[in-house]
Amino acid sequence: MSHEPDEPLLHAGEVFRIQGAVFEVNKVLGPGFLEAVYQECLGLEFAHRKIPFRAQPRLALTYKDILLEQTYSPDFICYEKVIVELKAGRDLAEVHRAQVLNYLRATGLRLGLLVHFGLSAKARVERLAL
Repeated sequence: MSHEPDEPLLHAGEVFRIQGAVFEVNKVLGPGFLEAVYQECLGLEFAHRKIPFRAQPRLALTYKDILLEQTYSPDFICYEKVIVELKAGRDLAEVHRAQVLNYLRATGLRLGLLVHFGLSAKARVERLAL
């Protein structure tokens, strides 16, 4: 899937604001904290920047129109349009990308951001779209 040069990125303005919050948290904390610490701080930063979000919402899952007991819970849904999933640690893996894509399928949303607060000085944000 490639973008034409004149094709705008999905939810570009919202993503720009979310990335600003991510990079601020990374700048203040630096590398090496647990994911839960980054999540709490990012929630505070979203609130400070007036970015609408829900933290760890429970997403209902169905199988053949039957509601399952199992649920998904992404780290954040921002603007009711963008899934934000955080990871902290050495590297991202394909299973992390698959997790975000499953969240998108479960919600019907089209865009997810996989945020990696790794061991390097700079956080990385990957866009995943359906």
